[in-house]
Amino acid sequence: MCGISGWIDFQRDLTREQPAIDAMCDTMSCRGPDARGTWVAPHAALGHRRLAIIDLPGGTQPMTSPDGDVVIVYSGEAYNFTELRDELRRRGHRFATDSDTEVVLHGYLEWGAKVAEHLNGMFAFAVWDSRTEQLLLIRDRMGIKPLYYYPTEQGVLFGSEPKAILANPLAEKVVDADGLRELFTPVKTPRQAVWAGMSEVEPGTILTVDRTGLREHTYWQLDAVEHTDDQQATVQHVRELLDDIVARQLISDVPRCVLLSGGLDSSAITALAGLELSRSGEQVRSFAVDFLGQAENFVPDDLRATPDTPYVHDVAQHVGSKHQDIVLSPDALADPAVRRATVQARDLPMGLGDMDQSLYLLFKAIREHSTVALSGESADEVFGGYQWFHDPEVRKADTFPWLAAVRAHRDGESQVLDPHVQDVLSLESYVADRYRESLAAVPTLDGESAFERRMREISYLHLTRFVRILLDRKDRMSMAVGLEVRVPFCDHRLVEYVFNAPWALKNFDGREKSLLRHATADALPKSVVDRVKSPYPSTQDPKYAAALQAQVSDLVAAGSEALSLMNGPWLREALAKDPATIDTPTRFHFERALDLATWFDIHNPTIKL
Repeated sequence: MCGISGWIDFQRDLTREQPAIDAMCDTMSCRGPDARGTWVAPHAALGHRRLAIIDLPGGTQPMTSPDGDVVIVYSGEAYNFTELRDELRRRGHRFATDSDTEVVLHGYLEWGAKVAEHLNGMFAFAVWDSRTEQLLLIRDRMGIKPLYYYPTEQGVLFGSEPKAILANPLAEKVVDADGLRELFTPVKTPRQAVWAGMSEVEPGTILTVDRTGLREHTYWQLDAVEHTDDQQATVQHVRELLDDIVARQLISDVPRCVLLSGGLDSSAITALAGLELSRSGEQVRSFAVDFLGQAENFVPDDLRATPDTPYVHDVAQHVGSKHQDIVLSPDALADPAVRRATVQARDLPMGLGDMDQSLYLLFKAIREHSTVALSGESADEVFGGYQWFHDPEVRKADTFPWLAAVRAHRDGESQVLDPHVQDVLSLESYVADRYRESLAAVPTLDGESAFERRMREISYLHLTRFVRILLDRKDRMSMAVGLEVRVPFCDHRLVEYVFNAPWALKNFDGREKSLLRHATADALPKSVVDRVKSPYPSTQDPKYAAALQAQVSDLVAAGSEALSLMNGPWLREALAKDPATIDTPTRFHFERALDLATWFDIHNPTIKL
């Protein structure tokens, strides 16, 4: 796992631009604390920061081909690199290291851009081929690892995060109306990076840059195919896939662990990891987040019916993991320095409130013991786990399901923005347009019923939009502390297979995630098998809300520029509330205002409405 950056310019002599190249590379230091390297030629410059995971002494980058004509900077993991190396050796390739980066490089020498189709893993990498003066930017199928680019008059800038691109003097720190629309609506528009002129490389896509310009090629996408396995065979195949995926993703030359929330998803990964490691006499290590006093004072709500901790401990005992709870206080969650770290990690104020801060602090604590962690992220999107998948009203709503589901929790959100900003952005129209675009891309299967078609649409929206929001959050919070988080449920083989299973198979027992529950039930305690879906935890401590209120009051007193965007009718009323009565929507608006203020302080963006 690493951070990559680069600059291609077909007119400028980049050998004279070392300070700018170094600045781009150095913004990635959190992603790669173990090593740093740059490679510079007249028209191409590549930078790399390394977090050493595989072949600690031999994976130095940028890495060049034996003849020096091809250079790669690579971020991520190819879980099938040992099989690919064996195949490439049979084809005559010789290897000097045991790293997966060298395998990917030789894969390019053998197959060209089609190397992407041979990889199983999470990755974002750049290949500069001096023989053709061509740059390839390649991103994994599900978008687990981030990759951004910024076209210039004579070439392109790129990086794992926007901050690498923004460090170059050619990139302007401008956010226009479309960028703001993306900030205030969780729709994850393809390619939209918020910063004007900047784009994301789409998952499953190869971007080619040469003297003729930029070209995009999709090498993978979700397709609709007939599912022919019956219930028993489907459950069995899901388990076989999960066993193989977890075994592959446990491969590491550094300490690894699992993230355990006590829900079905993370518990399944923990149990399967425990079974796999026990074969070699190793004990799986697990970590969970908790909040001071939450287990004793938990109050059920519409989203979370039960606290996590009892289930976490059931799984840890059942699996025999070496477990540790990371308990966070409201003061730690509200610490402005922690908020600054999370906004800095994202480069954008698009957070999920205390769930960002708690995730960051969890990962920071884990990093003291492990460098790699396996997560249960994305199982809800793959298996249909969210409550709104099963809500008839949400199913028929003419908008993104996650927006329809949370409307009741965000009453008055339209009043949060400054009235002028609200008029200019017209967020409802923006969401409606993006929704229609997303539906047009859904693959179809002849003979599907209207109901199956709708459930395929909902699944597709989650797997191509919503999951990317969560994967991006997971990547930024983990890499901000130099922790590599792997997501077994995003293996493309599993995603393809379950996506095409009929909805009747996905909830055949009348519950959410039936396929996952029955595929792993033998390895789990009954309490978890029977547990109702509960989202990632959020603090209920009123001290946290009170701290947010006080900090927003300080923003008002200071005349913060952030409030020029959020100076809606809500503000005066919210600041006058008794902290003990601050509801979830108000708390979320406080968090967004503080994120915006922090973002302005870090980046000083120019806003163009």
